[in-house]
Amino acid sequence: MLVSAETAHMDPKGLSRVEELFNWQLESGTHPGAALAVYRHGLPVLDLSGGLADRESLTPVTKDTMFVLFSSTKAVTSACLHILWERGKFNWDDKVASHWPGFAQKGKEDVTIKHVMTHESGFPDTPSHMTWDRWHDWDAAVEAMEQIPLDYKPGKVIAYHPRNFGWVVGELVHRIDGRPIDQFVREEITGPHQIEGFHLGIHPSMETRVAKLHAMEDCDRTSQVTIYNRPEVHTAVLPAGGGIATARGLARFYAMMACSGTLDGVTTLTCETVAAVTALQSEGLDHSLDRYVKRSMGLSLADPRSAASGSEDIQTFGHAGSGTSIGWANRYSGLAFAYLTNGFRAESSNTPRLAAISQAVVDAAL
Repeated sequence: MLVSAETAHMDPKGLSRVEELFNWQLESGTHPGAALAVYRHGLPVLDLSGGLADRESLTPVTKDTMFVLFSSTKAVTSACLHILWERGKFNWDDKVASHWPGFAQKGKEDVTIKHVMTHESGFPDTPSHMTWDRWHDWDAAVEAMEQIPLDYKPGKVIAYHPRNFGWVVGELVHRIDGRPIDQFVREEITGPHQIEGFHLGIHPSMETRVAKLHAMEDCDRTSQVTIYNRPEVHTAVLPAGGGIATARGLARFYAMMACSGTLDGVTTLTCETVAAVTALQSEGLDHSLDRYVKRSMGLSLADPRSAASGSEDIQTFGHAGSGTSIGWANRYSGLAFAYLTNGFRAESSNTPRLAAISQAVVDAAL
């Protein structure tokens, strides 16, 4: 149940402006449908939904509509290693191969877990044979990561790993903990925190709840829209970019992080761990994205989509999803936010729409 703006120390007029901007983006055709959720100091203050989940069937977006997250998935995936690190199961400077011997092939023996988390491993490109029809085959993904060669020397070049990140992190979780990453997420994150609206691979019966992606007029990756609209992809475990979630579910995860690892009396991480994993670890030109980035352990810091240009805050951590969405949190303001859309846009128009509504949320905090 939502609390009042005053209870969460939010400006009611500011929250009204967030809702007005949310509706304006829908009415102006920025995207067909969207959902937005905001928490402050662990309290839910806004839960919006509107527009169409599917233009063809005219199915409306509801608060229970789920969206393809693309790389907004990476924040939850990263939290799995955050948990295991806190438990002393590994060190960030451990070689990946010390936990996964087969990974050392093709010159990757010096890749560390930290390199993976900061996208400095040196093998950013998805292997050409790992097409969508093989994404259900985890063993094939593991073999592909073992056989992939380096493009860059580990630790020397920042280059975003869109899909390889998830396969490596997922297999590390499995090897270190013993559980597949989707089970780990259910048992360690979404279950304890009663996050019903986040999944790494959905049951086929849930397909009708997933909003259909639409390629907007400037979409520069229509093939991704086609692929990620496939029900077969929705049921696959894709830790880098295949999460399926409601805005409320993703925002609740970030609320836990904004509250230094504890939400509603349930502790997942200590405040010291949250501080450590959200601290700056790497910054510079990302050779995959061709822009300057700042990263912590698996998270983006001061992302240009998390605030108006020039107002980005290094204390704001989270992750955006390709052409569509963003989630973020800030421990100092206590804000946690998720904004999910089904309109895939080029970054030239995607960044401004996400930044505008992110800034409106920031401005609404007293």
